[in-house]
Amino acid sequence: MKKKVIVYSIITLLIALYVFIQAPVLNPLYFDGALFYCVVITIYILAAVIMKFGVIKLEKPTQERPLNVVPNFHFPKKAILITAAPWVLLLICTIASSVLFNVSAFRDQLGTPETRIFESDMQAVDTDQIPIVDVDLATKLADKKLGERPALGSQVVLGEPTIQMVDGKLVWVVPLQHSGFFKWITNLEGTPGYIVVSATSMTDVEYVEGHKIKYQPNAYLLQNLHRKLRFSGALFTGITDYSFELDDDGNPYWVATTYQNKRFFSLPEATGVIVMNATTGQLNHYSIDNVPAWVDRVQPEDFVITQIDNQGEYVHGIFNFANKDKFRTSEGHIIVYNEGRCYLFTGLTSVGGDDSAIGFIMVDMVTKESHLYQMAGATETAAQQSAEGKVQHLAYQASFPLIINIDGEPTYFMTLKDNAGLVKQYAMVSVTDYTVVGVGETISATVQDYEQTLRNSSGSASLDATEEKEEARGKVLRIASEFDGSSTVYKVILEEHLDQIFLVPADLSEELALTREGDSVVLEYTADEAGEGGIYSAVTFDNLEFTQ
Repeated sequence: MKKKVIVYSIITLLIALYVFIQAPVLNPLYFDGALFYCVVITIYILAAVIMKFGVIKLEKPTQERPLNVVPNFHFPKKAILITAAPWVLLLICTIASSVLFNVSAFRDQLGTPETRIFESDMQAVDTDQIPIVDVDLATKLADKKLGERPALGSQVVLGEPTIQMVDGKLVWVVPLQHSGFFKWITNLEGTPGYIVVSATSMTDVEYVEGHKIKYQPNAYLLQNLHRKLRFSGALFTGITDYSFELDDDGNPYWVATTYQNKRFFSLPEATGVIVMNATTGQLNHYSIDNVPAWVDRVQPEDFVITQIDNQGEYVHGIFNFANKDKFRTSEGHIIVYNEGRCYLFTGLTSVGGDDSAIGFIMVDMVTKESHLYQMAGATETAAQQSAEGKVQHLAYQASFPLIINIDGEPTYFMTLKDNAGLVKQYAMVSVTDYTVVGVGETISATVQDYEQTLRNSSGSASLDATEEKEEARGKVLRIASEFDGSSTVYKVILEEHLDQIFLVPADLSEELALTREGDSVVLEYTADEAGEGGIYSAVTFDNLEFTQ
C-alpha cells in the first residue's frame, strides 16, 4: 500500500508540475483539455496495472526455446476498456467536429456581410494621417531607439509591435521584455517601459519609461503572462491572441481573447477579453458588449481569416467539385482604421483565379460585423508588382498595400523600400486598374502624380468631377523642371500668386517646354488639397503667348 501511495504521489506531482509549467486549458470541451485528460487517465491505469502485475512475465525456457525467454504480457481487459474509453470518445468528438457533419455551421460562422459602397463608406484619407510605417519598419525604428541606450539594450529585447489608436493617434507600441532568465532575476519589478513608434511619421519615436512591464511572455514563474492568466481564473477558459495595448493615459495592458468552440473541438468563437495591467497584474474579464473603448481588437486575425475562407469554400456545400462561386482571401491582410474603428481588410479572389480580386471585405475587430465591397480589381500582390515595376530601375520593394480612399477612388498605398528596409519613395495604385500608378518621394507628390495619372487614363472623368478647381492667371516669375526617375514635372510660380507653387506634369501641355519667365499663362488647380508649403497640383495649363 505504501508503495502505491508513493507511486501515485510521484505521478500526481509530475502532472501538477506539468500543469504549472505549461498551463494548459483543463476544460475537456477543448481539444487540448480533452487530450490532457486522456493522457492522465492512461498514465494512472498503466501505473496501476504495472504495480499489480508487473510489466511482463517471463516464461521458463523450453526445449524448443532453450536460450530465450518468452515474454507474456498481462493487461486486464477491464483496464483496456477503461483506458480506451476516453480515447474513443476523443476520436468520436474529433470526427463530429469536422466539416463533414457541420458544413452549414462552417459556412455561416462569419455571418452575412453587409454590402456597402466603398466611396461612401470608407472615409477619404487625410494624407498627413496615412500610415507609412509597417511592422518591419516599426521594429527597426524601435531597435534604433533602444540602441541609443546601450545599458538598457543589454538588459531587454523588443516584444511584438502592435498597431493601435492611442488618444486619437495611430501608433505602433513595442514592449520591452527580459532578454533571459538571469536578466529577469535581476529585474523582478519588470522591464522599464515600452517604445511608441508613430505609424504616420518615421521621425516620431518615443521611449516611455515609468511603466514597469512586470508581467510578460519572457518572465518566469507567476510573472509569466500565460501562466498568470491561467492561474487567475482562466484554467477552464480558452484564451488566445495576446496583444500589448495602451489605454488613452499610456498605461500598459495585456489583452487576451477568450473563446469557446461552437461544434465540439471546432469553430472557435471569440466571447470577450481578459484585460491585465502589465504592471500590477490586476485582471478584468469583459464580454464583447462591454469591452473598454480603448481596446481596439477582440477578434483574433486567424479566426476572422478562417471564417472568411470557410464561407467561400463551402458557399454551395462540401461537395462543390466544380468550384462554383467559391472564393478565398487574397494572400495577405492588413489592419486599417476607419472613423476610429479597427478593421481587418482583405481582398477576395475566386478559387483558381489569377491576380484579380472579385471584391473586398472589412471586418470589425471587436464586434465581427463585416462589410462587403463588390468591385473588381487587382489583388494586393498584383498591386505590389505593379508598383515595383514602376521603379524597377531602382530595385525597390513594395510593402504590403493599405487600401485608402483618394477622392472616391479605391487606392492601394505602399511604401517603396531599398534593400536595407528604409523607405525611399511612396506608391499609389488604382484598385480597379492596377496599371494606374503614381510614385513620389513625398506623400503629397505621390498623390499629385497618382491623380494626374488617373486623369490621363480612360474613365477618370469622375475624379475631376468630384474636385473643386480654381483658376490662376498671371505672369511666370519662375519655372523649372524636375525629373523624378519616371516623369518630368514643372514647378511654376506666378507674380500674382507668390505664396503658391504649382506642379504641372510635363504631359499636361506641350507648351510647358517653351514657357519662359514673363509669359502670361492660365492654369487650373485643385483647390481643396494643398500640399506641403502651399504646393498645388495643376490639372490644366495654357500659355497665352501662343494663343493671343
